[in-house]
Amino acid sequence: MRTLNRGPGTLYTKDMEQPSTTRVSPSAATTCGTSASGAPVPATSGRRNFLRNAIIGAGTLSAMRAAFAGRAVPIEQSAVTAPAAPPTGIVPGTIRLAHLTDIHVQPELRAEAGMASAFNHAQTNKPDLIITGGDAVMDVFEAKRSRAEQLRGIFQGTLKRECSVPVHHVTGNHDILGWNRKKSESTGTEADWGKRFACDLFGISRNYYTFDHGPWRFICLDSVQPKDDRYTAYLDDAQMEWLTQTLAATPKSMPVAVVSHIPILSLTALTYGAPRSREHVGTDTVIFNGEMHTDATLLHDLFKQAGNVKVCLSGHVHLLDHCMIDGISYICDGAVCGSWWKGAVEGIPEGYGVLDLRPDGTFTHRYERYGWQAQV
Repeated sequence: MRTLNRGPGTLYTKDMEQPSTTRVSPSAATTCGTSASGAPVPATSGRRNFLRNAIIGAGTLSAMRAAFAGRAVPIEQSAVTAPAAPPTGIVPGTIRLAHLTDIHVQPELRAEAGMASAFNHAQTNKPDLIITGGDAVMDVFEAKRSRAEQLRGIFQGTLKRECSVPVHHVTGNHDILGWNRKKSESTGTEADWGKRFACDLFGISRNYYTFDHGPWRFICLDSVQPKDDRYTAYLDDAQMEWLTQTLAATPKSMPVAVVSHIPILSLTALTYGAPRSREHVGTDTVIFNGEMHTDATLLHDLFKQAGNVKVCLSGHVHLLDHCMIDGISYICDGAVCGSWWKGAVEGIPEGYGVLDLRPDGTFTHRYERYGWQAQV
């Protein structure tokens, strides 16, 4: 670990990514939006209420851990006055989204079968659409050409065979070809170098875009920006301008879901990985490994001003949390692959998110296990 000297009590980020299985902790499943009894807490605004909800959420950690014995973890955000639901509990006009992030498919560790299993299981929930949340392939960031082509073929072939519902994709750092030029032996002049590879992988023309499904608008962002031979997380100027214009053009009555690979806001970014020792970080709060957007405050203020952004989904950290502030939910949604197909990550098993998105902007979320057992 590289020691960074900063002033006391600062918040800063350190880049590079390395998913870890060295520390197993039940507290990785964190919610800022449920009561100690497990009942939903309505989203509230204001810093005092946010801190109160965060403290309340700490009391549910053991209950959420127990839920991973084979049941899904439910989270609900409701309006102050929710519409009356029919006996089935499904509000007319509700759309169901399956959010499968961090698949990291590869030829090793039976990952291709694992990806197929996850998609098959997700479709038993009868989703209206699926969004993959980035890091679809194990890694092409550092991979040589032959490996990148192999991973592309596995992902595209498995998706074609196993998915029969509409699917949209978000770009992750591992989907970007050759940004580490030394390890990948790339020149940067290849026709599909960098994010172009991800566009070809997913069949999209640009790494950020928007689409509508039912009463909801979905905004898929490109979190990953270059930093030397590595990466960091923010929106560049062109994308920020596009996002601002897109939100301004969206009717205020239309609920919005934002999907990014790297979390915009997440408690897991503060807890992920090896414990932080006072010897190394002093009194600083450190976010390692590009685990959260560096422009988080700007984005949250933009979403708050828009007034109709209801939920922001992400992956990247392979952990699970749900933070609510100013009526906006930020959900880091685990990982299909767990710890790169080697089991759970800090107590969070292989899984994916299922959201029922209602026309009034309220929703429910649960994290579904799909029964995968790692063999390492």
